[in-house]
Amino acid sequence: MADKFDVIVIGAGPGGYVAAIRAAQLGLKTACVEKWIGKQGKVVHGGTCLNVGCIPSKALLEASHKFVEAKDEFGDLGIQTGDVQMDITKMMARKDQIVKNLTGGISGLFKANGVTPIDGTGKVIGSQQVEVTDPDGKAATYEADNIVIAAGSVPVEIPPTPLTEGLIVDSTGALEFEEAPKRLGVIGAGVIGLELGSVWNRLGSEVTVLEAMDDFLPMVDKDVAKETQKSLKKQGLDIKLGARVTGSEVKGQEVVVKYSDAKGDQEITFDKLIVCVGRKPYTKGVVGDGVGVDLDERGFIQVDDQCRTNVPGVYAIGDCVRGLMLAHKASEEGIMVADIIAGHKAEMNYDAIPSVIYTFPEVAWVGLTEQDAKAKGIEVKTGAFPYAASGRAMANNATEGMAKIVADAESDRVLGMHIVGQHAGELIAQGVIAMEFGSSAEDLALTCYAHPSLSETVHEAALAVEGHAIHMANRKKRK
Repeated sequence: MADKFDVIVIGAGPGGYVAAIRAAQLGLKTACVEKWIGKQGKVVHGGTCLNVGCIPSKALLEASHKFVEAKDEFGDLGIQTGDVQMDITKMMARKDQIVKNLTGGISGLFKANGVTPIDGTGKVIGSQQVEVTDPDGKAATYEADNIVIAAGSVPVEIPPTPLTEGLIVDSTGALEFEEAPKRLGVIGAGVIGLELGSVWNRLGSEVTVLEAMDDFLPMVDKDVAKETQKSLKKQGLDIKLGARVTGSEVKGQEVVVKYSDAKGDQEITFDKLIVCVGRKPYTKGVVGDGVGVDLDERGFIQVDDQCRTNVPGVYAIGDCVRGLMLAHKASEEGIMVADIIAGHKAEMNYDAIPSVIYTFPEVAWVGLTEQDAKAKGIEVKTGAFPYAASGRAMANNATEGMAKIVADAESDRVLGMHIVGQHAGELIAQGVIAMEFGSSAEDLALTCYAHPSLSETVHEAALAVEGHAIHMANRKKRK
């Protein structure tokens, strides 16, 4: 029997490594198990987010956006650039270096906080036992009073488009293209599909997005979704809604995709195909058969509001449990669970978790959409303000977008905030804070915002809830 710990965390992604650090900070003897083998052939921390998800994709999104700005938009500002070229090899190397810096940083944080890293594949074999099989195949058993499962998720594969090396890839493979394919297909118009499609569209690919659903971004407020779709179409993304993929065939270095839509059976040929139809929990083999941890029919570990499983002392967080598959949601759950294990009172507000799509313009939202509220029978009032009327947006040459606030019609409490526009992912924090503190739209309206700033779009949207927007013709009478 190997060492005994107060807490063993399985998985060093944004849920697991945060849980481990927090537990150690609270004085608990903590270990974190990770099996991810990086490009250097060694175990690395950070999970999907840092290695092949949030971080590398944002590095490519930022680089490709700056390329488009320099090539197509700097002239509007009076900046003469000449023939701008993108060095994709250098862009990829920069992306890899950022990943290396951050994953190495987690290892440093483990050392600084006294977390014991254990390399290998973790498996819960008892309510207080974890078996770890190291990269060489050697197994060891560790004891812990508490176990936190943070095993994450993996991309969903679909039968019509089996992955084929270098031609049909998932989101991970799409981060490793050595050049921009001439014709790129993307299956799925969700967050990942739109972000990756945007990257390669900016770098010269003809991008076609095939989405089975008839509605574009159904989880987003309809006004914001409409604005986003219009902008992406103008950029060159061909988004086909109601297009259900039925099959594919690799012909040499091309992929022929078959799909059906309102017009019947269709066929389209690509040089590369990215499959982005969602993610599924990675729970197979993480819990032994005799442990008794309940899973639902989709493979998610069942937990309560504080991430306890049905087995005492065993918790689960992040993508392998219910709720949004977001890194920051996993991190907050990790902090909550560590606090609970240490004997503190802790809970999490699941109604105030922001979501962001890092296209340009960015799309961000928190809380209820206007449509969600009405479906729940909640009477609401809304206020919206366009970026086109913002002095800072004009100065930034970024006038696409809008901010919208959804408030309870009776109490004026902010129920949701929805933004499409430059830096929406930063601005949405105002909505999160407002909801966390139970603010009203009037609270935001009475707040003094810096001028000129993009945040003023939020201020004006709050004013517009009662028809008091200053820099927009109001349709409501002042009160």
